[in-house]
Amino acid sequence: MKKFFVCIFLIAAIAGLALAFGGSSAERAEGADGAAYLRIHIRANSNGKEDQAVKYLVRDRIVEFLTPVVAECATKQAAMEKIGKMLPSAAAEADKVLRANGYTYGARASIRQEQFPTRVYDGVTLDAGVYDALIVELGTGAGDNWWCVVYPPLCFSGGNGNVIYKSKIAEIIGKFFNK
Repeated sequence: MKKFFVCIFLIAAIAGLALAFGGSSAERAEGADGAAYLRIHIRANSNGKEDQAVKYLVRDRIVEFLTPVVAECATKQAAMEKIGKMLPSAAAEADKVLRANGYTYGARASIRQEQFPTRVYDGVTLDAGVYDALIVELGTGAGDNWWCVVYPPLCFSGGNGNVIYKSKIAEIIGKFFNK
């Protein structure tokens, strides 16, 4: 019975903190202008099945290519500067993937500000607004895109790309019940 009351107390305390700090089930981006985020969009040539498939191959290569660069960056500005210097190399990496898969169109990479709609990625809500973004356009760039956040790195991490989230509260509760 004691454990039941402790659980109710913890749940109430967590709910109270969430309400006090305006929390929700998804973390909100810092401000509608997205000043803290550098997004990435890889835009396919078209919505054709083949163009969409190669977009994901390019995505894999670009993420692999940029992960060590982003891992060294302590700020969004540093990430933008390092990636900005590597734009020709990023486009060349995308071109290699396209050529290896029989595509004759090329790729372009740029960093620019664009208007984006509200999006949710792994529990983080990015409000609609203007964001700095690394844009990789394949061919015409008229197809659907894949997107993520370069900085802070939501899809760029070291090692095998797996991210493990830990909750101190869950650890405390787990220890309490495993006594």
